[in-house]
Amino acid sequence: MKNRENDDNSRLVYSTETGKMCPVCEKPVHRCKCKKKKNSPGPGDGKIRVQRITKGRKGKGISAITGIPLEGAPLKDLAKKLKIKCGTGGTVKSGTIEIQGDHRDLLIQELGKLGYKAIKAGG
Repeated sequence: MKNRENDDNSRLVYSTETGKMCPVCEKPVHRCKCKKKKNSPGPGDGKIRVQRITKGRKGKGISAITGIPLEGAPLKDLAKKLKIKCGTGGTVKSGTIEIQGDHRDLLIQELGKLGYKAIKAGG
């Protein structure tokens, strides 16, 4: 019979004493420190998506921009520039810029001028 303690292909997955185990550090998940060490890339995944959304707005559409790697004041400044360029209102909600109306093509063009690579998402 093989000794599981010395086998490299064997690891503890669940323990009745501690619950689920982290696959990297092999400690209980609630005490795992390797998840906290990972550097998050910040808000967004690097892909800027511009899409039209009408759901929940009684048929009135907005252009939503997601994935911009900015937070706080710089994001609000970018939103202000885009709103002025479109000549309409809008807001910033949880990292998403919302511009009133369907201005996807203009927004992609303006984001390109500012150095961002934006893609049209959705229909």
